[in-house]
Amino acid sequence: MSERYDCRDAQARTAGIDAAVTAARAGELIVLPTDTVYGIGADAFTPAAVTTMLAAKGRGRNMPPPVLVGTARAAAALAEDLGAFGQDLIDEFWPGALTLVFRASPTLLWDLGDTKGTVALRMPLHSVALEVLKQTGPLAVSSANRHGHPSAITADEAQEQLGEAVSVYLDGGPCAENIPSTILDLTGTIPKVLRAGAISVDRLRTVASVIADNEHYAESASPTVDSRATDFKPASPHPLEGSGGPAGPTVGEPPSGA
Repeated sequence: MSERYDCRDAQARTAGIDAAVTAARAGELIVLPTDTVYGIGADAFTPAAVTTMLAAKGRGRNMPPPVLVGTARAAAALAEDLGAFGQDLIDEFWPGALTLVFRASPTLLWDLGDTKGTVALRMPLHSVALEVLKQTGPLAVSSANRHGHPSAITADEAQEQLGEAVSVYLDGGPCAENIPSTILDLTGTIPKVLRAGAISVDRLRTVASVIADNEHYAESASPTVDSRATDFKPASPHPLEGSGGPAGPTVGEPPSGA
């Protein structure tokens, strides 16, 4: 039976974080609040847990989840190379709503799905999420909803969709922002926006002056579109073109995922 903790209460928050950490380490699923939408998380280094998470959402291996980290140092350990702009972007925008796609370190013993050797990383700006991540280590996290359904911005919405598939629900109240994270691909020579989101391309260009703007994603994340209307999609494996990546005007993270 699922457990739920109101993290707005100090005592329940401590108990809930302990329960979530224990569950994640045991290969079970948890739901946690982030600075964008609620996320469903699993130990990134437990392939069975990641498979269970994708099944709970109704997704396949062709839609691998992003990975949330509790520190910038953890990101450096997961990526083969941060490239020319990675560290500067991390320094400027983390923790926050920016997902960065890197070539994954070839030494990693994990299986997130059909990533084509890449990993999408983010450090969320939410105290509950960060407390969990600093104890669990990297978590594979996607938005806490069934595929094709609205992203959850409350624990109630997440629980309605995911039910008993999740062991621990951490209720941090409604998410302050339900705009998905911006996804920036750093696997090529020139950084490329895969999905427009909370951090504008203009802001990114103050750090990385040359950025290719993917017009399809920029259009799909227009302020006139309800960011909760569709599933929160992870970064597509690089290269996007011809990879069987997402089609249609889908928006929403983690995520950001969450």
